[in-house]
Amino acid sequence: MADLKAPRLASKDGLNKGRTGTAKMMDFEAARTKMVENQIRTTDVTSHSVLQAFFSVPREEFVSAKLKPLAYIDDDLEIGAGRYLMEASPLAKLLQLAQITKDDLVLEIGCGTGYVSALLSLLSGSVVSVESDEALSGQAIEKLSALGYDNVAVVPGEMEKGCPAEAPFDLIFVNGAIEEVPPALIEQLRDGGRLIAVVGYGNAAQAKRLVKERGFVSESDHFNASVKPLPGFRREKSFVF
Repeated sequence: MADLKAPRLASKDGLNKGRTGTAKMMDFEAARTKMVENQIRTTDVTSHSVLQAFFSVPREEFVSAKLKPLAYIDDDLEIGAGRYLMEASPLAKLLQLAQITKDDLVLEIGCGTGYVSALLSLLSGSVVSVESDEALSGQAIEKLSALGYDNVAVVPGEMEKGCPAEAPFDLIFVNGAIEEVPPALIEQLRDGGRLIAVVGYGNAAQAKRLVKERGFVSESDHFNASVKPLPGFRREKSFVF
């Protein structure tokens, strides 16, 4: 495999606005390179396209001003409304597991501020991203537009219901841990399509890949992944005598 180097980002409107203090002095491009080399490559992520996407997308642009200096630390970052921008390592492993191609129409569940949407936009043909929090969806729309990720459509709505109006999808990517995969999302997969999700909470949670073929769904476990949960996906509790 050819050695990958971080591309020098083209200047885009808004990329350098509003930075003060530590954030203004920080070399984000160098921090992004270190994130890829030290956090992502070291956890068996070898996909050329996935690594290139992480080199390219400015993670600092998808967090608040006070968190910009921390944008590339090896941890989840709070983005508001009890939601988080996922740690880079498990996120990269999930994207590699998805095996995304430029022919894929992707449904992202849980847009947040749009960071994963931006990564998906570079990996796929087009992205539909559903977000239930109005403030977060508004931020994502503004940021993705300002940075030129024009193959992403952010749709405000209930995340567990997906986006049936745009179905079927080649890939459904769930951006956070859930207790169970809703049947509504499975129904929105194209034949041959796959769904990537972390099912369960805490250290016992599993990264799963579901594949739909001729109406049947096969499921496989791939690795443990402790990521922050998405709201609204808890299993209904059954009555016990």
